[in-house]
Amino acid sequence: MKRRDLLVSATTLALWPFGASAEPRAPRICFLTFDPGTAEAPSPRFQAFFDRLAELGYAHPRSAQIEYIAAAGRTDQYLALASECVAHAPDIIAVTTTPAASAAKKATHTIPIVMVAVGDPVGTGLVDDLAKPGSNITGMSQITSPLAAKRLELLKEAVPGISRVLVLAYLVDPISPLQVQAIEEAAARLGITPLIHDIRSTDDLSIAFDRGLQERAQALTTTAESIFRAARDEVTELAARHKLPAIYPYATFALDSGGLMAYEVYDSDLHRGAAEYVDKILRGAKPAQLPVQQPSRLRLVVNLKTAKSLGLTIPTTLLGRADDVIE
Repeated sequence: MKRRDLLVSATTLALWPFGASAEPRAPRICFLTFDPGTAEAPSPRFQAFFDRLAELGYAHPRSAQIEYIAAAGRTDQYLALASECVAHAPDIIAVTTTPAASAAKKATHTIPIVMVAVGDPVGTGLVDDLAKPGSNITGMSQITSPLAAKRLELLKEAVPGISRVLVLAYLVDPISPLQVQAIEEAAARLGITPLIHDIRSTDDLSIAFDRGLQERAQALTTTAESIFRAARDEVTELAARHKLPAIYPYATFALDSGGLMAYEVYDSDLHRGAAEYVDKILRGAKPAQLPVQQPSRLRLVVNLKTAKSLGLTIPTTLLGRADDVIE
């Protein structure tokens, strides 16, 4: 070999990255949530997030290593679960509830965190500002508190005569007191007395309904937390048994469980957006520089079958604004 060729070969070897002949390491993503599931079979609620990740090139296990960690009712274990998440040394953490996001933020100040859809990131202290999150956490907001107030307004529009409303809240979740405050402020404007009942487990539901009946409750709403989504069949059955017209924070209450009304954000939009933030951060973007996104579409569902069973006539002005009407 000529001396010049030998020098070129030696220089090329010196510049070639160590281990470059091997495949690049697949990114590691830890997904911390309330809902049971696995990376191979996630909760259907988050299918849009995982589908969008796959579209962007992060399909488990082929092109990404995804660790799916679910509280599955163990909400008091979020700090331990977040520490478990960090122990897997992920490149990024995705979280789906306010307590999970708070726990993840306490567990690490360096690993980027993406909120898949969290209620009120500013109100709960997760970020400093929606436009400039200012730390290692960013993602999607569900604007939960304003929507809680809007649901009460819609309930009053659907059933104008109501003046006492049973409110089920999961006050251990930092987002719940903010929703209750928004409901109380709206109730004052609407001439409604909110009857607040703190639910810590599904065992508390029947007790809360019985007490609501004693307090002469005429209608029902709940704050937006995973505990109510998981117990939606029980909640709607109790509402029907007590003949309480109700509005819920998730469409599935009205679409699948017979609830009267629901008003929610299009979660799939937020979940796809969160997956896109994961991609941006893995490509080098800084969470502190990615503004927290808010929903652009909302969904009103009205179940006329349930209205008929309650002897209600839903105003045509409200029906005209509904995205889904079940007849």
